[in-house]
Amino acid sequence: MSARFFQSVIVCLLFLGMLTCSQQELQARTRVENICSVYGMREIKLTGMGLVVGLDGTGDGPKNLPTIRSLAAALKHLNNPVVDLKDLAAANNVALVMIEATIPASGIRKGQKLDCFVSSMLGAKSLRGGRLLVAPVATPEIGNEVFAGLCSGAVILEDELSLATGKIINGLVMERDFELSFIDRRTRSITLLVDKRHAGFHTASEVARVINAEFSFEAGNSQLAIAQGPGRVFIRIPRQYIESPVEFIAAVMEVGIDRPHQQARVVVNPKSQTVVVTGEVEISPVVISHKNLTVGIGNPAEGGLPGGFVPVNGQPGQQNTQRLQELVEALNQLRVPTEDVISIIRELHRSGKLHAEYDEH
Repeated sequence: MSARFFQSVIVCLLFLGMLTCSQQELQARTRVENICSVYGMREIKLTGMGLVVGLDGTGDGPKNLPTIRSLAAALKHLNNPVVDLKDLAAANNVALVMIEATIPASGIRKGQKLDCFVSSMLGAKSLRGGRLLVAPVATPEIGNEVFAGLCSGAVILEDELSLATGKIINGLVMERDFELSFIDRRTRSITLLVDKRHAGFHTASEVARVINAEFSFEAGNSQLAIAQGPGRVFIRIPRQYIESPVEFIAAVMEVGIDRPHQQARVVVNPKSQTVVVTGEVEISPVVISHKNLTVGIGNPAEGGLPGGFVPVNGQPGQQNTQRLQELVEALNQLRVPTEDVISIIRELHRSGKLHAEYDEH
């Protein structure tokens, strides 16, 4: 074969090696926006009460006085006052509902529309075919006495198994602007909040480090980012971005970070037989006997052990703690049922040998 052929093979192998390394690097890196959020950007809940009318005999009925009083008040507002509540004794096509809507973290302007949701509060059997009369919604953010928007429209059932709840598409029309403040004008800064799954002193300091490295030119001899705790990173907006802070925030959120620290956590769901392990979950040396299986973790006791014995010793030279992942892998190789794996993990947690946050639901 020619030398050119061998050169081509070598070039291909080098290219494949570079591609593999780059893929591993991409898998190990994530963006700041995937583990952090900007303080001040949060959803706002709106709530209110209203009447759904037009039901086919599936409303609250005349025995529910709050509904009848609300209907009488609505009729009075429409210049059709009711002298006696007994006049509404046949009103079984009306339901008193709770109204809910959510303003997104990006904010919203007056005149924009949002979906809203209604839920029966009393005895209505179904909201099918109903329409919500115009009703205000408010939030404690501006005071419950000041309404933020008006809701109305046709109710759509999202789940046939839940007839007492429904959705109104674009049913909320905003009557006020909601511009969320995420920039501290006094200090010309923003604050990043590390999400609870990754929060820790290591992650916060690493986020600050990569941001300072990315904007070293803009910062000059000072540092823009300072970790203020396991879940907070203070960032000063550089002079070059004072007039365009959104551009700076966008650049910050795009900064890459290598392998962010993840809190050791174990989540199990016995119903779905699911086990989720995050972070480096460690377990101390222990021997567990479960049914006809004996599991030795770390340095098992000398001598024979009854039943099937599964040693999980980790790597040579390792400290006296092993990873939970090694135990789960060993049990899976023996085809141990998932419910038994969950029982073993549960007992490890109860005995204090599982060094991680444990969540069972």
